[in-house]
Amino acid sequence: MANTKKSDSAVIAGQAVYTRRTLDLYDVVVLGLSNALIWKCPTRRLLDHYNENVAAKHLDVGVGTGWFLDHCRFPSGGPEITLLDLNTACLERASARIRRYAPKTVHANILEPVEVEAGPFNSIGLNYVLHCLPGNLSQKAIVFDHLKPLLTQGGVVFGSTLLAEGVDRSRAAQALMRFYNKKGIFSNRQDSVEDLRRELETRFEDVRIETVGCAALFVAR
Repeated sequence: MANTKKSDSAVIAGQAVYTRRTLDLYDVVVLGLSNALIWKCPTRRLLDHYNENVAAKHLDVGVGTGWFLDHCRFPSGGPEITLLDLNTACLERASARIRRYAPKTVHANILEPVEVEAGPFNSIGLNYVLHCLPGNLSQKAIVFDHLKPLLTQGGVVFGSTLLAEGVDRSRAAQALMRFYNKKGIFSNRQDSVEDLRRELETRFEDVRIETVGCAALFVAR
């Protein structure tokens, strides 16, 4: 997902938790339990976000298990999908899950400039990516600078991220975020709605952000 010489260890920690074994549990633990019970942003709402914004030529960044691409409604029966991730286990799992679409895969670090031969894309998705990247939002927003050239004119970047400031967090959410930040899985102690909006609005003309529980769902054109 990310890599800079200054923060290699932080980058590795943010994505290394996703092994083949943990990916076996991801859909149940994160999508089935944590989203609804801890983060208070049901997976169904995140899926709706995909359905509202995904295009027929799509780049997905930080692909997880590929659950959303497997379940979302593409506007055509034969979408062109490219998967980009630093974690090869995630790429393999997601690619196998949506093999019916014959996705292309790119093993790359989104905190560095990337070239994707299959581009440009009508939509780019970053679901639950930003809170795993090291640094504050002004630092990790460089991913949008790297992704913007991969968009078609009028294309959309959309996604979601878990925030620590400016949202309602239960005690359970606060405790779990502290634990994940301590382990280096998350890096979102200072992430706020205001910072996310500022970073998006400096780069895109049309920005929409909705908070659902601890999550910010964003769309930028």
